[in-house]
Amino acid sequence: MKRILNYFFLLVLFFTLNTVKAQDKLLTLKDAVWMNPDTYPSSLKNLKWKGASDDFTYIAKNKLVKGNVNSEKRDTILSVDELNPLLSEFGIKESKGFPSIKWINKNEFIFKKQACLFSFDINKKKLKLLNRYDDKANNVEIEENNFKIAYTKENNLYVSIDGYEVPVTNDKNKGIVNGQAVHRNEFGINGGIFWSPKGNLLAYYRMDETMVTDYPIVDITTRIATVENIKYPMAGMTSHQVTLGVYNPVTNKTVFMKTGQPAEQYLCSITWDPNEKYIYIAILNRDQNHLKLNKYNAATGDFVKTLFEEKNKKYVEPENSLYFLKSSPDKFIWLSRRDGFKHMYLYNTDGKLLKQITKGKWLVNSIVGIHGNYVFFTSTKISPLNKDLFSVNIKNLKINKISHNDGTHTAYLNENGKYLFDIYSSIDITKEYLLLNSKGEKLQTLLPDKNPLKDYKLGEMSVFTIKNNEGTDLYCRMIKPIDFDATKKYPVFLYVYGGPHAQLITNSWLGGAGLFLNYMAEKGYVVFTLDNRGSANRGFDFESAIYRNCGTVEVEDQMKGVEYLKTLPFVDTTRIGVDGWSYGGFMTISLTLKNPGVFKVACAGGPVIDWKYYEVMYGERYMDKPQDNPIGYKNACLLNYVDNLKGKLLILHGTSDPTVMWQNSLRFIKTCIEHNVQVDYFVYPGHGHNVRGKDRIHMYQKIENYFKDYL
Repeated sequence: MKRILNYFFLLVLFFTLNTVKAQDKLLTLKDAVWMNPDTYPSSLKNLKWKGASDDFTYIAKNKLVKGNVNSEKRDTILSVDELNPLLSEFGIKESKGFPSIKWINKNEFIFKKQACLFSFDINKKKLKLLNRYDDKANNVEIEENNFKIAYTKENNLYVSIDGYEVPVTNDKNKGIVNGQAVHRNEFGINGGIFWSPKGNLLAYYRMDETMVTDYPIVDITTRIATVENIKYPMAGMTSHQVTLGVYNPVTNKTVFMKTGQPAEQYLCSITWDPNEKYIYIAILNRDQNHLKLNKYNAATGDFVKTLFEEKNKKYVEPENSLYFLKSSPDKFIWLSRRDGFKHMYLYNTDGKLLKQITKGKWLVNSIVGIHGNYVFFTSTKISPLNKDLFSVNIKNLKINKISHNDGTHTAYLNENGKYLFDIYSSIDITKEYLLLNSKGEKLQTLLPDKNPLKDYKLGEMSVFTIKNNEGTDLYCRMIKPIDFDATKKYPVFLYVYGGPHAQLITNSWLGGAGLFLNYMAEKGYVVFTLDNRGSANRGFDFESAIYRNCGTVEVEDQMKGVEYLKTLPFVDTTRIGVDGWSYGGFMTISLTLKNPGVFKVACAGGPVIDWKYYEVMYGERYMDKPQDNPIGYKNACLLNYVDNLKGKLLILHGTSDPTVMWQNSLRFIKTCIEHNVQVDYFVYPGHGHNVRGKDRIHMYQKIENYFKDYL
């Protein structure tokens, strides 16, 4: 018995020592900037439903693998080694990796390779060349009925039909841009090419920027520095003018929708009617407070009618197209924040509101799919930190929670509406892939959770709320240093963004913190983040609280976080630092200058300094025009507070930033010099609104060293 006990003791000791050793790994700076693939969550590459069947596929080890909802058996149906010889017959070079595919029916998938569009029939093992297009093409959009391909080259739009290129536009003036995203990618716009449902017609944006002032971006890599002029309409200045054309490949003619005057308006939510006869455009005025959902005749461009209007004293922000019901193609779902939270509304194509489908003090994040009377969607219904998966019956409005575990979910519905992929993470789950039926019953775990940081020593992370001055809950996240000792005093690394359309604290892996913040906790900092008023997923009143006064309520809320930190016995209140980028850079400097002496160190990347130097669409939504809101612009302008700088401030900026122009931070530096205020400054030549690639390590090293040296 004694020998057995000794053996048991040694076994326990062995596993204990190995567990401790396994959790002794520390994050490196390379890990922190996501340049170590071993730290990535596991994933199923190119997971797709196989047409209208109950089969699905994904790519693993350069092979196309098939599964079925009723079996956990997996079959390899095609490898890259089998595909390469077939591709070589078309002059395509050997591929090392299996291409990303899309199923067009249960037997055939399509994929792009070297500017060629192919289909492959699994049953016949036959590869077919469907179309070719120019290898210099951008913004490629495939029409999946007859496999026409639309794309852009420079500022013009082209269509490839059976391998022959047809120019849709021929604008010599580079200030006229066709087939690309417009309005600086605001309003949910991420492309400018819209094939009709049956592929007979092609709608596209035409953006005339000739009236917009040129803005110089300087390239210093040439011996004599050269200038690339971009169009950048600043708040209060002349903006571009956008129209929507509809091209007919048969007649080779384009008709423009008669969207009317004034020309400076926003064309959003472009949606084809299922029968291809009409096209819908949400017309938003430049003041962004009055929207009209208009219906146009696609063949003539004539205005048919306004289906409905939305007005708001602050702003209206359309971000979604119309979701037509396949079972009732004369009905569609519209997403709107008209009652204070983004919800679904059912309309018919005459513009009659049939019903509000969802309601409550929570919002719909996205519509996953529609089948029959059921709409599948993600929502904050359980918590503002979550994106859980639900279904709602359009007829009786009954809502059913589909996802099992609270967290952040992304889902894909199959064509027959019976099954879903549910990909989710939470504070406790890195990433897990589940197969569910439409009732929410789990059928399979496609990929179990595997934490890539299980061997790393991380600081304890917590998510909690504090109250702001109005009594509203503000979500906070704290990461304590590794080997935390409550009797010690630690410096604070406060990370901030604070602007619209962003939520830093979520019920997702690491609480949404990312690796750099955990890296800084590893270096001995209490890492703190707070989502203030103005940030996303809390409803319109919460987000629009910044309207006409950026840098006010956000700063007030962040300072409540600082007040909380100062009550903690393990926080060194004399060593609090703040870091942020873009809107977070604006917030970093705002916090520092409007609360002199509180922050010993600050680092601001790509900061907005004066909102009159920011672009029209975003800037005017939240601040109005400078001429209409001079007090708000004055209060937000950080040039007016430089004399308040007490601690150490480092500003970083990319010299080719096309979003927050370099001019912002240069003006700040110039003003500091004029006021004899010392400030530190570092630029990243040739980089845009963030620092990418290997230079990102340099940037984070710069930030780490600055806090190490001065905090």
